[in-house]
Amino acid sequence: MTSGALLLDKPSGHTSHDVVAIVRRLLHERRVGHAGTLDPMATGLLVVGVGPATRLLRFAQATRKVYDGTVRLGEATDSLDATGQVVARQPVPAVTLEAIRAVALSLTGDQWQVPPMVSAVRVGGRRLYALAREGQEVERPPRAIHVERFDVRPGAGENEWDFTVACTSGTYVRVLASDLAERLGTVGHLSALRRQSSGRLSVDDALTLDELERQVAAGVPVVTPARTLVASLETVTLTPDECARVRTGRPVEAAAGSDPRAALDSAGELVAVLEPRAGSWWPSVVLAPDARPIG
Repeated sequence: MTSGALLLDKPSGHTSHDVVAIVRRLLHERRVGHAGTLDPMATGLLVVGVGPATRLLRFAQATRKVYDGTVRLGEATDSLDATGQVVARQPVPAVTLEAIRAVALSLTGDQWQVPPMVSAVRVGGRRLYALAREGQEVERPPRAIHVERFDVRPGAGENEWDFTVACTSGTYVRVLASDLAERLGTVGHLSALRRQSSGRLSVDDALTLDELERQVAAGVPVVTPARTLVASLETVTLTPDECARVRTGRPVEAAAGSDPRAALDSAGELVAVLEPRAGSWWPSVVLAPDARPIG
């Protein structure tokens, strides 16, 4: 049974769903999912779960993300990125590096962000992008986000600025790019985006789709242990008796804490994810002993 994680470097032009479909075909495994959507234009790290380990994707999803990108000032698009139609043009005022960095700094910290209409968020049971295609614009509830840093530097083209942003999961970087332009007294859109990391996982350790296909064809193991998907969680090592208890859905005692923990056996294999409840640690996700990655 194949179970574990795949770190992939998503190319531009593919949806996250496209990548999942490719993995299903190559690994002959129906249970495949991803932790955190990347827009078709975006490239970079896509964390994929395979087999029973897909139940761990929620723990891989709620992590800090780091992106590199480019904002183009002077043109606004209906999607807020380069895939959309230009809907407005405005002159770009003279902008100094010091001034744009000050504006970017003002966009850091805790804040509320309204998802763009061209997004996969559901409102009233329908995807926003589907409503947008019909020419509808509906009220979208804002979501709480945190932008840890927003560093800006000169870009390669005229009116282009490159940036690095570190933020919580669920942040729309194209909204940040649009907000940056607005505070500079113009309009703008996201012209490039690349996810560099998600929690402790880095695109430097990811496979391209071509590399994935070649390695699978050559019989090279590509699926890493399920523990990869909970790399951001603190760990606790269980005794054999505690492993047996957890695998039958019973709680164990553990050190004080309020966040989920990855429970490992003596060999360092992931047994379960434990969550605190009623003074004990209860298994919320349990991996069967035979759910080991085999490539």
